[in-house]
Amino acid sequence: MDFDPRDYSDERDPRDPRDRDERERDYDDDALSFGRGPSSPSVEEHHDRRDRDDERHEARERADHRDRDDARWAERDRDPRDRGSDPRDVFTRSLNLPRGRDREIVHDARDREYSLRGSESRSLATVGAFRVVPARDLRDHADRPGDPRNGDLRHLREQGLIETVRIPGYREQAVVLTDRGRDLLEANRDRDRDTGQGFYAGLKRERELEHDAQVYRAYEREAAKLEERGLEIDRVRLDYELKREYQQWLQERNRDRPEADGRPDRDEREIAQWAQEHGLPYLDGHVHFPDCQIEYRDIDGREGHDNVEVTTEHYRGAHGAAVGRCGFSCYRGGSARIGGRSGGSSGGGSEHGGLAEELFE
Repeated sequence: MDFDPRDYSDERDPRDPRDRDERERDYDDDALSFGRGPSSPSVEEHHDRRDRDDERHEARERADHRDRDDARWAERDRDPRDRGSDPRDVFTRSLNLPRGRDREIVHDARDREYSLRGSESRSLATVGAFRVVPARDLRDHADRPGDPRNGDLRHLREQGLIETVRIPGYREQAVVLTDRGRDLLEANRDRDRDTGQGFYAGLKRERELEHDAQVYRAYEREAAKLEERGLEIDRVRLDYELKREYQQWLQERNRDRPEADGRPDRDEREIAQWAQEHGLPYLDGHVHFPDCQIEYRDIDGREGHDNVEVTTEHYRGAHGAAVGRCGFSCYRGGSARIGGRSGGSSGGGSEHGGLAEELFE
């Protein structure tokens, strides 16, 4: 679990102006605050003034964004579920969760109560779909990079819906859902719109955290290319979901057979056909699985698959050659540290710190 300096008391003199500046910088206008009663009117007035200033600031940001992008602003009156221009909206399309800027009360299947606004709904669903996402890739309600210490992510963390983990050797924090976070998503599925998008909680492969944290950004890059082709994304499936389905299919004939030895009895022809039906390559007697598979449809409703792989410096030898033959859309996992440059480097790294930054055509 990530260290949060706010969980510890400050031993310096509270009258020290340096402390006041630091406390003001860490102040979260989105977190719940508690008044001190009528005996402290100056504090209430101070909070009211901050609220008015924040509202004016957000209004200016919205106006600036509208002026910069009139074409997208014109879509504001459309149902957000039908926009589909933001690759993150795919994951909330089939959820009955808040979409606007104001927080609303929502419940899970156990009738536990939470409050969410649209950007927080989208962050929860995005993290659930990819299991782990760098915090700064989760934009808040003002389209700022996510920060677990402030704003949306702090609000989600304080409600017990997300946790943060630090990737060894990296400055950036990654976000995962808690069981409560996943339960909230599952309890609010819209059965009429459900695409079958899977949601996950916790870490599955801690040793591969560095690699898995880069898959979402590779998806963003590939989703932009699909959108340019006029294709609509339905859902994303991660490698372990595809592998689980494959193993279930292999063992399907062994179910309810006490005499079965556990070995699948599928022949090569059947396996090749299964792979083809699932948009996966079958090479050298094996089905090959990408880091994630994007399912999409064209304007006529025809379905297709796009397989995305994040490659690293460890992709060498036979494994690297096999990935190259699979026809995956391969993105190079950056050697730069997430959110900054790699140690000892005089350059390298993009604005996103080099994660999944390069596409191999």
